Amino acid sequence: MSESINPLLDLGPTGRRAIRFDQIRAEHVVEAVKTRLEQAQRGLDAIAANAGPLTYEATLHALDAATEPLEVTMTAVGHLESVCSTSALRDAYNQVQPEVSAFFAGIPLDERLYAVLKRYAQTEESRALTGPRRRHLDKTLDEFRRHGAELPAEKKQRLTEISRRLAEVTSKFGQNLVDATAAFELIVDDESHLEGLPPWARAAARQSAEEKGQSGWRLTLQAPSYMPAMMYLDDADIRERLYRAYNTRAAASPRDNPALIVEILELRREQASLLGYDHFADFVLEPRMAKTGQAALDFVARLRARSETGFGVENEALSAFRRSIEGPEAPPLQPWDVGYYAEKQRRASYDLDDEQLRPYFALPSVMNGLFEIVQRLFGVTIAPADLPVWHAEVEAYEIRDDDGTVLGAFYADLHPRDTKRGGAWMNTLLTGLPGTQRGPHLGLICANVARPVDGKPALLNHQEVGTLFHEFGHLLHHILSRVEVRALAGTNVAWDFVELPSQIMENWCYEREALDMFARHYETEERIPDELFEKMQKARTFRAANAMMRQLGFAAVDLALHTRAPPATAADLLQTSGRIMAEYAPTPQFDGYAFIAGFGHLFSSSVGYAAGYYSYKWAEVLDADAFTRFKAEGVFSASVGRAFRSAILERGDGEDPLALYEKFMGRAPDPEALFARAGLGKAA
Repeated sequence: MSESINPLLDLGPTGRRAIRFDQIRAEHVVEAVKTRLEQAQRGLDAIAANAGPLTYEATLHALDAATEPLEVTMTAVGHLESVCSTSALRDAYNQVQPEVSAFFAGIPLDERLYAVLKRYAQTEESRALTGPRRRHLDKTLDEFRRHGAELPAEKKQRLTEISRRLAEVTSKFGQNLVDATAAFELIVDDESHLEGLPPWARAAARQSAEEKGQSGWRLTLQAPSYMPAMMYLDDADIRERLYRAYNTRAAASPRDNPALIVEILELRREQASLLGYDHFADFVLEPRMAKTGQAALDFVARLRARSETGFGVENEALSAFRRSIEGPEAPPLQPWDVGYYAEKQRRASYDLDDEQLRPYFALPSVMNGLFEIVQRLFGVTIAPADLPVWHAEVEAYEIRDDDGTVLGAFYADLHPRDTKRGGAWMNTLLTGLPGTQRGPHLGLICANVARPVDGKPALLNHQEVGTLFHEFGHLLHHILSRVEVRALAGTNVAWDFVELPSQIMENWCYEREALDMFARHYETEERIPDELFEKMQKARTFRAANAMMRQLGFAAVDLALHTRAPPATAADLLQTSGRIMAEYAPTPQFDGYAFIAGFGHLFSSSVGYAAGYYSYKWAEVLDADAFTRFKAEGVFSASVGRAFRSAILERGDGEDPLALYEKFMGRAPDPEALFARAGLGKAA
């Protein structure tokens, strides 16, 4: 197969690169990756063999450029495997992934490359570097050292073996999770068992059954099916079955993720030890804002201390609420009861049912409103684009600057499928630089929000709206990047800073002026009534301490697993993780609880959010504080929007993240803004 007919080896004209997703097939993968690996190795060899004058272009830039085609190819293949997988594509991906991981792990272990970089660091040119190029040199040398450049040969060999194996087992973890989620279905053949479920969710369940050639109503573990069932379904037995299934996904043979996690943790521990770190958290966090595992643990502990009192009060109030409607002999709350009774309590306390908002959040209007908000804030325009897509549901768009310059394009894939992993995410496909031969940026956002049902547009709940705004914030960080160094561009920032651009966008989902742009009743075009808007605002902090503790529980178990000795067995893992998460849970869990087996953030890639889940809360401190400037100067202030764009969105990792933040705010972050927004009061 020649390069001319393999779509993975053709990104199109230099100035207008694209990925031919509509033509990529499983049979293209192995040859394309083999070709890209050979090309990348030739590039590295050329750098190492350079006998001429050492320049930035011949060393650091060449190193960045040598691996880009391979990275793009693997990103495209990995993306397709996550959104429309087939057995053939999965096999091809699994075949190439370990070798590619070993290749990248081997780069800092190449003595020739490290010697060239160190020699370049001693030149007059290198000493004169400033800005992103200076940062690129310093960070590259540091990353080579951190990843084993100065280790003896036998330890380098072991690191390569670890990287190859981690790629295999983390990929298997993610695939097990997708398969386990898709494998579960609960068919309800008596509609009386669906009492309480909103009409749209019943219709979706009926449609899902029909699409599978079944009668009745089909409930699944996909979020648009699972979440409304847990919040509204009166039948506690069905809620329990769904909850148990969700929290035991991939927890036993033939999809034994706990066994994989034990191996992953041991591999990460050994990797960190070989590199001279006490544990994996210290290794991962050294270049991030937290710096150490202990600092991250202390951060989680501080937030927990501020939340525990409210947590207890909220949970007792929920139990009392159940007793108030079912009598003093009402049984204790079970984990599958919490969401159900909390929604009833919210409705009673604020006269607000989340379903009252759904008719105002038709997906087309939400996306148009999101685009309009971004355009007003950051001085860009967004319009449909003609790009090859991987599925008929996918839409493509182009983003231009106010002078007409094309900044980039992106895809939006927003609905669940059995062959698509759960959750929501943004991904970088191509990194460009406007005005250069590199062309514009290319990225994507994926989500799993409600589908259109019965001829109506897809109607979202408020949380799904926030998810779309969140992922678009990540996308803007990529598309608006103007960093001249690819390795430092866009979202290539410290992991505890990367959530700032995404989480700050969620704030506009609560602003009246912003909501009026897109929150219109899908039938009448009426905006959200003032009375309903006020209820929504008052309910924003409902069970805020529980929301805080839930995220802290995820962060705590993550840090515990990556700062302590790994559990010896899968049973030990489940016991340890369950015990830790119980400290942050509103009710005791059932025997066999195994949420950890589905914790894809931590275990579906070699690093991902491992030892970094705390980043969501770390960045939430930043976003709550940063949004105070918008509140003070106008939530649609073009000057503040441009300041955020120039100080944060355009700068990537071109400067230290704290320096970028202080450039925007004029001061260090103030964590009290987060507690004020959550209604958790002042520090004692």
